[in-house]
Amino acid sequence: MTALRPLFLALVSLIVLMTAPSYANAATAQDLNRDSQQALQRLYRTNPLAESLSHSAKAILIFPNVIKAGLVFGGSYGEGELLENSKVTGYFNSVTGSWGLQAGAQSYGYVVFLMTDKAISYLDKTQGWEIGVGPTVVMVDEGVAKNLSTSTMKEDAYAFIFGQQGLMAGVSVEGSKISRIHR
Repeated sequence: MTALRPLFLALVSLIVLMTAPSYANAATAQDLNRDSQQALQRLYRTNPLAESLSHSAKAILIFPNVIKAGLVFGGSYGEGELLENSKVTGYFNSVTGSWGLQAGAQSYGYVVFLMTDKAISYLDKTQGWEIGVGPTVVMVDEGVAKNLSTSTMKEDAYAFIFGQQGLMAGVSVEGSKISRIHR
């Protein structure tokens, strides 16, 4: 039975990878707007710092549902929207490819609070923003959150990952390519 486990995981990962874009892809702009608002409210309930950051952010990039799967080679995909002054100003996708020691599948959401005009301008002017290149993005986890306040915020953007579900170790948005899409 234990010999079949890697084969089972490979099969599940393959199925998830083949169907991930359809699950992570909102049917319409209206669906994506609803999902993004629900994800943002869920993040605010579980992380008060995120809500505090939202008050001083110039824009908020929300990816309510990203699907990640892999078996040696992996990838993730999700669609989201950009809010400026509480209005949707664009739609984006988040795509990541990876290889290495990995097996499994999971879903999660993430939100990036764009704190500077530089960060918004970079997102607008590039054909795709690869997180880790360009404006500085700080991943906010429990350790960072303890030392972060509105007076200590100095970076271009702050990212929060939330709602992780599934069987895959580790989630990072570093290396994700964010590109504008039409809805």
